[in-house]
Amino acid sequence: MAGTDQRSGLSLHNELAFYVDGGLTPLEALRTATLNPAKYLHATDSVGSIAPGKLADLVLLNADPLTDIHNTTKIQAVVANERYFDRSALDEIAAALASAQINASPSQLREF
Repeated sequence: MAGTDQRSGLSLHNELAFYVDGGLTPLEALRTATLNPAKYLHATDSVGSIAPGKLADLVLLNADPLTDIHNTTKIQAVVANERYFDRSALDEIAAALASAQINASPSQLREF
């Protein structure tokens, strides 16, 4: 399963690309971070795919990751916890996190 030991979103993108470089198709790589964990947790009734009544956080991309897995980094918006974050809002969040990390003590950084 992808992302089981990751601390930042960029690491997950790199991990997905690593899987494709290792022989998985882009679809198989994406499933390591979506459907496969839901199956492992026996939670496909509520997560792991998009369907009415299921819980879902969505990443909306500007390009197709099935043609190039690196397109997972081309994020236009995110829907998380029923809230929509456009590119501008995501950039603001990223800047705030970067600032918090720069101004944080080593013990605080371990929390990220």
